[in-house]
Amino acid sequence: MPLSSQILLPLEGRRPDRFRDFIAGPNQPVVSALKELLSSTEGSVFIRGPDGSGKSHLLNATCNTAQEKGLQAFFISSGSLPESAAEGLAGLEEMDLVCIDDIDQLVGKPAWENALFHFFNRFRAHRGRLVSSSTRPLSALPFELPDLESRLAWGLRLQLEPLSDDEKAAVLRSKAEAMDIELPADVIYYLLSRGSRNITRLVANFEAVRVAAFAAKRKMTVPLAREVLKPGKADNA
Repeated sequence: MPLSSQILLPLEGRRPDRFRDFIAGPNQPVVSALKELLSSTEGSVFIRGPDGSGKSHLLNATCNTAQEKGLQAFFISSGSLPESAAEGLAGLEEMDLVCIDDIDQLVGKPAWENALFHFFNRFRAHRGRLVSSSTRPLSALPFELPDLESRLAWGLRLQLEPLSDDEKAAVLRSKAEAMDIELPADVIYYLLSRGSRNITRLVANFEAVRVAAFAAKRKMTVPLAREVLKPGKADNA
């Protein structure tokens, strides 16, 4: 039976993220480790970082780069997957690379823990490459199957560090340039100086201002940003 016929996982479409689009800042060692993994024949990397730290971007970039190298890559977005989807891990050990994003969402669920444990054993026997991500360290995850924790600890464990304000500004500039949008420095400063500093929320605020500017046929300005992100519309966490 072809591998594609065995896969039952309801997956999200992989995003077109690339390493070149990732503002690494203090996280260049993580990027280097993932590139090194793709240059090797086997290995495992566990990445920890808070929401908005770029975990999904890096896992998508790793999968996309693997495919560009002619490797078979599979991306699993763990959020809201039902326990019945755990059967979809059968056969994935034949892939060259498997990336499991937000694996902490699957820990504590018996069907998933059992499926992951056996998958990791088969995958290691096939000498594949594995990348997983989590918002929490391994020691803080509520494992019901202790041996699963040991399997996740087989390889390299890395932590994503928060970006500085200058690096967050670079993220916003990069996104604006990719869309061929003029993003003035004072608008960037305004976005950074009010509201959330979480990079995911920051990018969402940028997107809200961009959409408003497009709809009103206006330039992106501080008055427009102030109007769009007034109290009640922005997340001030």
